[in-house]
Amino acid sequence: MSVDHKPHPKPAQYVQIALVLGVLTAIEVALYYTEDFVGVFTDPLLIILAVGKFVIVVGWFMHLRFENSLINKFFTGGMILALILFAIVMFERAAANFI
Repeated sequence: MSVDHKPHPKPAQYVQIALVLGVLTAIEVALYYTEDFVGVFTDPLLIILAVGKFVIVVGWFMHLRFENSLINKFFTGGMILALILFAIVMFERAAANFI
């Protein structure tokens, strides 16, 4: 029984991925310091960047893109639950500001 595996990234690809993660992190830091200019879009942009970085780290550095789909669903479910929890905290914080 033969199992076809996707080829693993080469070291140069890991460097490229690390550079992409570094750029995304720099954007996150810039958003934090320019929050007054970006306004209400800061939190959604930070969430989008965090999800993107999660996908890159889990898919490439943890090699989950080469694993069974059940494991991928487990990590996806965890990320969805974390986003739901984060949304609840954001709504609670916003409601507290109106009181």
